[in-house]
Amino acid sequence: MATGIRDKVAILGMGCTKFGERWDVGAEELMVEAFEEAVGDAGITRKEIQAAWLGTCMEEISVGKSALPLSLTLRLPRIPVSRVENYCATGTEAFRGACYAVASGAYDIVLALGVEKLKDIGYGGLPNWGASAGTLTWQIMPNITAPGAFAQLASAYGAKHRIPESDLKRAMAHVSVKSHANAALNPKAHLRRTVTVDQVLASPTIAHPLGLYDCCGVSDGAACAIVTTPDIAKGAGKGDLVTVKALQLALSSGEEMGYNEWDGDHFLTTSKCSTMAYREAGIINPRDEISMMEVHDCFSITELVTMEDLHISERGGALKDIMDGFFDLDGGGIPCQPDGGLKCFGHPIGASGLRMLYEMYLQLLGRAGERQLPNPRYGLTHNLGGMPYMNISSVTIVGRYAD
Repeated sequence: MATGIRDKVAILGMGCTKFGERWDVGAEELMVEAFEEAVGDAGITRKEIQAAWLGTCMEEISVGKSALPLSLTLRLPRIPVSRVENYCATGTEAFRGACYAVASGAYDIVLALGVEKLKDIGYGGLPNWGASAGTLTWQIMPNITAPGAFAQLASAYGAKHRIPESDLKRAMAHVSVKSHANAALNPKAHLRRTVTVDQVLASPTIAHPLGLYDCCGVSDGAACAIVTTPDIAKGAGKGDLVTVKALQLALSSGEEMGYNEWDGDHFLTTSKCSTMAYREAGIINPRDEISMMEVHDCFSITELVTMEDLHISERGGALKDIMDGFFDLDGGGIPCQPDGGLKCFGHPIGASGLRMLYEMYLQLLGRAGERQLPNPRYGLTHNLGGMPYMNISSVTIVGRYAD
């Protein structure tokens, strides 16, 4: 009978680049930057790594289709390396592969690395998803943009819960202001300037009702994790251990695109995925037990809606929680995006999921500097790939290890 992954995998070390417009380096240099920090943190040599997973999404403009760029760049010792892609959950997908490899007993020490180089492709936003996307690219994507799709989410949410547009925009502005304030404390964030609610509300409209500050940017970056078993980590002299409590993934079945019972105001996949993750982690009341979160804030409305899909806020109640400061760094609730989130890191797709885990890892070990939270127990990360009507959700929960 399946028992899940709880406490079967420990994070031995992690690394993360500075995110931003990294014109001076390529994807390979970003991989090296993240890897060197992770392997130093783990206290091992590359020869001890027995398998690896590479996460990249836009392969044609980044590293190519195979996993060879990882093994060649890092001079890995002729070990199995797999490349994975799952839209915006790509980095977490690499981590999932590495964790399952350790939990199964197939390997002792495994590397997961996510990277994306997007800024110097000669295009202002994300490039075409490529011919390999088939129907998704040529029949669906030409008719919609990401800001347009998530603007529809905002309108649907406001209509469903009868929220005046001015109130909804002010709540979304608070989401952005909070993330910018957190990022100002983080030297690895792309955008480190604080903003005010008035600045957010006065910014140019991108797709009504979303303004400029409601949208995350495009950036370059890489992050990685080295995972092993708790016993091996303790044998290597690691004191406090961060272990994986849950790893869940849920993909759309097509129900949303049928417009049957789904009314466009939330994400069915996230609601399902988070429920499975809490069960796997043994969490009964996430609002009381989760200490901190990094969620997929591609747009400020996404973060707002995700609070309800994660069963932290009641349906229609996220706006009140946000305005009450429940998700602020010092708000007394559950800090969300303590590192600044996608809003201030940007979204190099293959790297984002692992970048989120990096922040949870630092916080749990008390190494987050000025933004350190007091005595966190569980950290949750959430990725959302695709559009509201067709998407991928992943939820990972990590925490301190208890013998």
